[in-house]
Formats: sequence, structure tokens, C-alpha cells
Amino acid sequence: MKTNHLESAKVFKAFCDETRLAILEMLQSGEKCACVLLEEVEVGQSTLSHHMKILLESGVISARKEGKWTYYSINEQGRKRALGLLQAITETPMLTGEADEKCCEKESVL
Repeated sequence: MKTNHLESAKVFKAFCDETRLAILEMLQSGEKCACVLLEEVEVGQSTLSHHMKILLESGVISARKEGKWTYYSINEQGRKRALGLLQAITETPMLTGEADEKCCEKESVL
């Protein structure tokens, strides 16, 4: 899988903050209104907005508006993409059987 490093960084950035991880954990049980998230993570509205923007940009969550409220949920396509990125970036030739026998050939100097 060929990756776009900027897009990959957005995905991994979404997972590198404890508040965002808490939000994702809350969304595992289903869609949540921003007001519920706000109460549960105990941050201000602007801080929550910042975290939600990062999560949305990563594609890992989706948002929908209903009246004045925004509802968030885990995006299945984004979730699968994040899993694929992690697999692609951590896959090694040793695990796939594609490793070279030696990485470099040096002559011994004695």
C-alpha cells in the first residue's frame, strides 16, 4: 500500500492524544452528540472543537448536523483505512518473507 505521508500523519495524529482516545472510546458504543462528549471529557467547547476537527480531518470519525447540534460517530471506512495504514507502515520484509539475506556486502579488512 503506497501511502501519502501527510494523510497518514493526520490519521496517526488523531490517535496520539489522550482526550481524542477517550472520545474514540466513547464513540465505540455509537453516535454521540457534542453536548454529551463535552460533559464526558470535561474540556471547554473550544478545546472539544479542536479535538473533533483533528478526528474529522483524519477520517476516523464522521459528523452530522441536526438542528444546532452535531452528532459524531466512528466512520467505518476511516477505521479500516487507519488499520490498513498501521499495517502498511509496520510491515517488514522479515514478516512477509521478502527480506534480503544480507543488507550489505562488506569485505573484511584484516
